[in-house]
Amino acid sequence: MKITAFIVLLLGWCIPAIAADFPRPASLGPAVEFWVDVYTEISTDQGYVHDSENLSIVYETMDLPEQASNKHRRSLSKKAKARYARALESLGQGKRSELTETEARALAAWPEDTSSQTFAEAAHNVRFQLGQSDRFKEGLVRSGQWRTHIQTVLAEYGLPSELEVLPHVESSFNPAVYSKVAAAGMWQFMPRTARDYMRVDHVVDERMDPYIATIGAARLLKRNYGLTGTWPLALTSYNHGTGGVLRAARQLGTKDIGVIVESYRGRAFGFASRNFYASFLAALEVDQNAESYFGPIEFNTPITYDQVVMGDYVPATSFAQSAGIDLQDLKRYNPALRSMVWSGEKHIPRGYTVRMPAEQLKQPLSALLASVPASARFSYQQPDLEHRIEFGDSLSTIAQRYGTSVSKLMALNGLSNSRIRAGKKLILPGTVSQEQKAVIAVAKVPEPGMYVIRRGDSLWSIARRFNISQRQLIAWNNVSPDRYLQPGRQLRVSAAGDIDSATESGIYVIQRGDSLWSIARRFKVSEQQLVSWNGLSPKRYLQPGQKLKITSS
Repeated sequence: MKITAFIVLLLGWCIPAIAADFPRPASLGPAVEFWVDVYTEISTDQGYVHDSENLSIVYETMDLPEQASNKHRRSLSKKAKARYARALESLGQGKRSELTETEARALAAWPEDTSSQTFAEAAHNVRFQLGQSDRFKEGLVRSGQWRTHIQTVLAEYGLPSELEVLPHVESSFNPAVYSKVAAAGMWQFMPRTARDYMRVDHVVDERMDPYIATIGAARLLKRNYGLTGTWPLALTSYNHGTGGVLRAARQLGTKDIGVIVESYRGRAFGFASRNFYASFLAALEVDQNAESYFGPIEFNTPITYDQVVMGDYVPATSFAQSAGIDLQDLKRYNPALRSMVWSGEKHIPRGYTVRMPAEQLKQPLSALLASVPASARFSYQQPDLEHRIEFGDSLSTIAQRYGTSVSKLMALNGLSNSRIRAGKKLILPGTVSQEQKAVIAVAKVPEPGMYVIRRGDSLWSIARRFNISQRQLIAWNNVSPDRYLQPGRQLRVSAAGDIDSATESGIYVIQRGDSLWSIARRFKVSEQQLVSWNGLSPKRYLQPGQKLKITSS
């Protein structure tokens, strides 16, 4: 009795703090209950046919064939929605007798005094929701692998511990999941948002690394809270974006999530955005009371990893062979490395942190990395093969030309559709030739005023990059306008006098296409020195024509 009283007292102490950060307005009650049922009552072989506006209205629980394809399941749910829409239309026209089974179900789902107009409107709001109970339980089991790390990161960023359940809503704690709208990983980052917090390109996609992505999610959530001022709005921003959420708050003159969900009808504020906070509250309820819903849960135990930061570019196969690690295991525990690394088209990048379970290693990873021979270590990455898009090109014709597929081109270039524009470059699958490697290996840092020609460059593109004319390029380099530009060769891109005076005075005039990295490399200084000498932000845009100190004096 004393123990029970203590637990009640403890819960009573915790509830006000939780409610203060994550309030549950009465208007959201039906939605929270709906999502609790979705997470605990029906599996992915079932679904609710329901009203999308009033989630207390559920017309039918459908059973779906276990072995049916997704296409067949979509067809069945579509037919069910159409059947109820027709039934509601009939009720909207005043029909109340000689009802079909579907019409009777639709009528019984609503209160007795529901008007015909309400039924007519509801005919446009019929929706199907797939169950998640089996998936949620699987997520609970998987969550044991990541909970400690997530809790540590949230604490480091001063964030509420309740946020640890957000991956239930996003991915069921599955770090390998991709969505149909290009979100990826356990925290379901979209590529554009992710690039503010981690590396996402055709070599490394850190959205797939639960450790890095968790830090990114914490930073994003903290930013959202700083902009919106409340956790309901910060969480809704995770799905809808802070701009849209703040626009809703301004339009309605309130930050009350209940009012916003009930009254805001922005064009992009659809079912998922309106229900995001309610589904989070439901996940929090189920997670905190998991055993009462699912019985005993055997959580995965966290893996203890050893890790090492790559000091060179190393082929994955060379690393695996030298370290005595199975290549598939290396791939499994380093999910941020993309397919080009495993196919040999790219090396494991310098600066990348390789992880492996410590119990699988005979020696520390640092010692295993040291065993990689010098012949398998490179100071440069395998260069990209590129195709400059020309008028009339399509992804299918380009894929056919280079012996690849449209889907691979889209994946390598982060394309969400097949639209491409002339003048842009596409990254191609494949590896460079030995001749090209030799050019890259012996290429020196260009002198001031010089540019190293890259694959796909033309006099026109180089002139445009450095804000000069093709005529000047031709004169300074004594080249023919029809001459083929050899990748790896250097071109003068400014007059000799300008170069000399810039070097003598310790001042460099920024050219189009310059970056802090390229300027630092050119003058053999560090980016940090350039930032310090010029009072710059590391992410500041460099304006062509702007003068930059390249020495401390």
